[in-house]
Amino acid sequence: MKNSLPILLVEDDKVDQMTVKRVLKHLNSENPLVIRQNGLEALEYLQDVDNQLPGLILLDLNMPKMNGIEFLKEIKHNDTLKLIPIVVMTTSKQEQDRLDSFGQNVAGYMVKPVDYAQFLNVMETIYNYWLLSESAVV
Repeated sequence: MKNSLPILLVEDDKVDQMTVKRVLKHLNSENPLVIRQNGLEALEYLQDVDNQLPGLILLDLNMPKMNGIEFLKEIKHNDTLKLIPIVVMTTSKQEQDRLDSFGQNVAGYMVKPVDYAQFLNVMETIYNYWLLSESAVV
């Protein structure tokens, strides 16, 4: 069931990590939240057979070691991992980042609101949509 699948947050900013945790708690999410600091750490997590695959990946773009676009390019080469829905959540308003993300078949691209109430609204929309959507990964 989706409400027991982990959500993988790939985000290097501690404040954004805490905000996502706070929002999921507010939404009464029972999904475990797995946090990785960059795309490389996220790939290592996903490739470890001892880890349950997430039902959803929330991905920042601007990170050290391996940024979000590089992560997307890597994950799309794996027949299992490429089926996990990925929503980009970034501060980047650059058109090229948006185009590159959708070019890698992301499920959505959201510019992170600075205001907590707006961030809560965006996260609630993403979370509820994900819970209602059919998925290729179980």
